[in-house]
Amino acid sequence: MTRDIGFLIFPDFQLLDAAGPIAAFEIAGRLVPGAYRLHLLAREAGAVPSSSGVAMTAKAFAEAPPLDTLIVSGGEGTRSPAICEATLAFARATFRSARRTASVCSGTYVLAAAGLLDGRRATTHWQRSKDFQRRYPTVRLEPDKIFVQDGALWSSAGITAGIDMALAMIGADLGEEVARRTAQQLVVYHRRPGGQSQFSALLEMRGGRFDGLLAWARENLALPLSVDQLAERAAMSPRNFARQFAVETGSTPAKAVERLRVEAARALLDNQPLQVEDVALETGFGDQERMRRAFLRAFGQPPQALRRAARASQPNVAAAP
Repeated sequence: MTRDIGFLIFPDFQLLDAAGPIAAFEIAGRLVPGAYRLHLLAREAGAVPSSSGVAMTAKAFAEAPPLDTLIVSGGEGTRSPAICEATLAFARATFRSARRTASVCSGTYVLAAAGLLDGRRATTHWQRSKDFQRRYPTVRLEPDKIFVQDGALWSSAGITAGIDMALAMIGADLGEEVARRTAQQLVVYHRRPGGQSQFSALLEMRGGRFDGLLAWARENLALPLSVDQLAERAAMSPRNFARQFAVETGSTPAKAVERLRVEAARALLDNQPLQVEDVALETGFGDQERMRRAFLRAFGQPPQALRRAARASQPNVAAAP
């Protein structure tokens, strides 16, 4: 069975929003010959310039075959297709006939403008979340997710998250072994779970001279990581360390360590078959209750609820044809 996958682009689209998923499906098609046919689509046929200036050659909508999956790219040029009736009509018609309709990054605006996301769960790039929620209040936006599946509709966060979504689709189509081998060829993680956060505590807290200390702390979460221990590592007095750390990172040492632990614990809960109490020990919380309180502060939900939500967001894996 060959599945026709369409990639919708437009002037000033983000190149990787299209090229990343295209590469994933192309590699999977080499691993399972005949699995996919790929089609680059635009309102008008011809060369379509990306925001980088590099162009890709597309077919017109009218030339598209019946599609199994449509993936709408995002990028700075999204505003035009989101108000283009021909593009929105194509998205609506394809949604009615295709098995899956999806977006990468701000491509979510196109699906929302077409009315396809009303009352449904979706995500987009974190920088667009507030604006998206203001424009489309009926969409159940989940701004902290890498990708979201709500029935036949899929959406993913910024740029490389489109690869994560494509790998999830490949896993659903052809089996997890094919998705794993595809990820190996792409040299990417197989695969970040859909519920994993778009944000990195380590990146958000970059603090000049404390960058190395934060990286070391993340690799040693099972240690106490007290102010005294961190200050000694930084070759500073505890009092001066705590003051300078807060100035440069915007966080107290204790809160910074908790954020690193929460981030690591959530990744383990999403992607490892570990018991909650084992995750608490491995990430330095010490006990399950302490980790539960930290999760409530960070996410408003306990670890078990986030684990259930992450698993629910993963597609059901179908056997390879």
